[in-house]
Amino acid sequence: MRIPTRTPHTLVAFGVAIALAGCGPSSEVAPASTPAATPDNAPAESVEPETTSAFAWPASLVVVGDGFPNTGDACRRIGESAATVNWLDDSASLAGCPSADAAAALGGTIVGEVEGVTLVSVPNSPATAGDGDGQGDALVEGTPYHATAQVRCEGYKGAAPGFCDAGVVRGLETGTYVEVSLSDGRKRTIFFNADGSFLTFSTAEADGTAALPIESRRDGDMTIAILGTERYEVPDAFVLGG
Repeated sequence: MRIPTRTPHTLVAFGVAIALAGCGPSSEVAPASTPAATPDNAPAESVEPETTSAFAWPASLVVVGDGFPNTGDACRRIGESAATVNWLDDSASLAGCPSADAAAALGGTIVGEVEGVTLVSVPNSPATAGDGDGQGDALVEGTPYHATAQVRCEGYKGAAPGFCDAGVVRGLETGTYVEVSLSDGRKRTIFFNADGSFLTFSTAEADGTAALPIESRRDGDMTIAILGTERYEVPDAFVLGG
């Protein structure tokens, strides 16, 4: 039998074909490289702004003013209501604070808590004579007042315009108060801020005054304080002294 032989040309062609097959495109594609995140190009972390909500004073408390003992403070003066009647005292102011720490800072006696409000009794401590109040403010003999006078008044139980006896206590940490003697022996207490501006009346649910509207206005150097139909004209000099 005859065996065919390959010529040199045939061997060269076969080698070229193998070489070309090895140089063909690869089916595997290298993944594109991704630059690693650095502190400079890393996405910024979003920060939600902090929000604080105003303290919600419970409806069971009669909240007076915009701060105690000073305007803007966290605590408030608290008036008479069914929730506080056992803690009211003519010789002290009842304050309510949104936290026990704020109540302790007032320096009074913590007497209880109502719906998250810490109640503290702060003694009324009149200034001592000569402590910078302009005249020493010695007490009128036989009274708790630094001065007494008559102020224009009207409207209590339908009373016509006239004059009522009044006394003032100045130099308290919480400001000043004026007590007006009424025709039946009761007293109407009017509170003023330390700068002499009107604050509020002392009211009570027991006599219905807690439900009466309160307002004030200025007339020259005088405060006109109004409680329901009652009207009292209190001169600045009486409130501030000097």
